[in-house]
Amino acid sequence: MKKTKTMIRRQLLKPHDPWERLDPDEAKRVDVAGRFDFFWVVLEAGMPGLMLRLPSLPQPLPRLPKLKNLVASFRPVLGGTAFVLGLKERSQVEIFETLCRDVVEAGEAGTDRDEALSRALQRTRRWYHLLRGGKTNGLSVEEQRGLVGELAFLRDLVSAFGPDTAIEAWTGPTGSAKDFELIGSCVEVKARRVAAKPFVAISSEDQLADVEGSRLCLRVVNVASAVLPEGQSLHDHVRMTAEMFEEDGAAFEAWEETLYSTGYDPENSYDDRRWLLGAATDYEVKEGFPRISAPLAPGVENVRYSIALDACEPFKLEGDLIDVIRKGIENE
Repeated sequence: MKKTKTMIRRQLLKPHDPWERLDPDEAKRVDVAGRFDFFWVVLEAGMPGLMLRLPSLPQPLPRLPKLKNLVASFRPVLGGTAFVLGLKERSQVEIFETLCRDVVEAGEAGTDRDEALSRALQRTRRWYHLLRGGKTNGLSVEEQRGLVGELAFLRDLVSAFGPDTAIEAWTGPTGSAKDFELIGSCVEVKARRVAAKPFVAISSEDQLADVEGSRLCLRVVNVASAVLPEGQSLHDHVRMTAEMFEEDGAAFEAWEETLYSTGYDPENSYDDRRWLLGAATDYEVKEGFPRISAPLAPGVENVRYSIALDACEPFKLEGDLIDVIRKGIENE
């Protein structure tokens, strides 16, 4: 009798699984009082799933986030179509349920079905960002400034070489010592306040280290900011850049992955601060350039230092930086 009571107690304490006892041909509404048609469903191979039923496919068809162990798709259903999330790894069902309920909560805040879908997709992307270890409290002002500068140069690369080459070159956010790496050239981008002291900060001994077979260039761009009601926010700079990748599915996926690696989260509030791009100056980092580079003396690590821009004047790049990059690619 005591053993039976213990088993009952364990069953009562066991978290409720919304997919338990749900057949593949059944759909159970997530919230009976909900304004939109979110349902718990069981997909092929017994995958737990979440479905948002829609009257028809949205036009244009939005790009779906790709997440490890999750499937996101649009599928035909009786009377229309549906946005569906499915879990491939059954052992993660508890965190998947949390994700689904968060997606539903975000969708239910929409004013209509289209906005419900948009918010559900955005929240799914946020989970992708968080599960990769992204920040929840947003980027600092200086991190935003740096990202604005890198996005501006990324747009230059897309215009000159196309989305595939450009996004493959943006290596800084994924751990490379250089912000951009291309065939025959590398580029480090530094964004600075217009009225700041004429220095740029270097965060490691590798940042300006030579790369065999490549020319190394430093772009210093003035990026002003102010808390104003008008102008371009960080979100605006991101959207402007994203539009350049939308026609290429593979490049767009790589763009999203690299962008989220910077710590950017579309749900963080960046709308109050505006960013204005100013003049950019390019330098070639070569013999005699003011820098600290490897090899360092034993025991010296985590080097951070500043470079006076007036000391960089003799190394101003002759010609256009994009032309230098193009020559490097063509000569390979």
